[in-house]
Amino acid sequence: MSISRNREEFVAVTALIVSMIIWSVSGIAIKHALLVLPPLTMIVMRFIPSVLLMLVIGLACRKSTLFGLQKIDRKDWPLFLIAGFCQPFLYYLLETFTYDALHSPTIAETLLSTSPLISPIFAAVLLRERVTRNNIIGILVSTAGVFALTLIGSKDYSIGSYWGILLAFAAVSAAVIDSIMMRKVPAKYTSLTFIFYAQVVSLLFFIPLWWCKEGPQTLQSLDWSQLADISSQLSVALGCVAYLTVFASVIAFILFCSALRKVGVTQANAFNNIRPAFTALWMFLFFGEHLPIGKWIGMVLIIIGLFVCQKKEVQ
Repeated sequence: MSISRNREEFVAVTALIVSMIIWSVSGIAIKHALLVLPPLTMIVMRFIPSVLLMLVIGLACRKSTLFGLQKIDRKDWPLFLIAGFCQPFLYYLLETFTYDALHSPTIAETLLSTSPLISPIFAAVLLRERVTRNNIIGILVSTAGVFALTLIGSKDYSIGSYWGILLAFAAVSAAVIDSIMMRKVPAKYTSLTFIFYAQVVSLLFFIPLWWCKEGPQTLQSLDWSQLADISSQLSVALGCVAYLTVFASVIAFILFCSALRKVGVTQANAFNNIRPAFTALWMFLFFGEHLPIGKWIGMVLIIIGLFVCQKKEVQ
């Protein structure tokens, strides 16, 4: 029993790390895609193919306990509706407004990385999850590492609109509530089923918003004669959207959902702290971005905090 449980925990932790590695590249991919595509257009282009991909996989693997696509009971629909509204839809909108309202992207990134601080409160109140002393210590140490990683070396600490701070915490809260819904959904549903229907619900909100804000303008602004001039940029943008579709919107979400349902909301969300660390590492390795010693210390604190957070307390 103990060996089986340890194996399950190892698989869950591995799934969480892989999902965070995938998502750590998402910000870089989004940044490059937005050089060519408007924000809502990029989101719609990302999630429509991901939903279709999951539909094909789900129908082809109906008997799979991980990738099968199932019919939802009527009484469970509210969980899927809340999840889809909170994330991707609400989180993405609030995240965009946060970056717009705050002068410093560094401050915005730091505030948007605070879900591990908030998730224990939601988990304890809504799920009655037990939050241990090691969870709290590990999260605090790891979050201190995130602040060190994102703030050291920053040249701009101006806040901008204080509404931006509220928007950031609202975005984080939406993401945590989505995690709560993952945990509350009955175990009979596969992870793909949850992610598929949540993204379908989010598209029901995204597509009308896209049509009102960007749709007609985007279609009218298409100049086929100039496509050859921006073909290289367009190729990069479409490649980034493809990465976001397959890896960030399907694989990472399924891995995260599967792991969260095993280890709980508090421990799963603690892994969000390693996303900025991996992003900084990719920028250092592939884009030559300088990493002062303080940022390396921040990475070490994040890793130490995660180890402490996962450590079982001796009874």
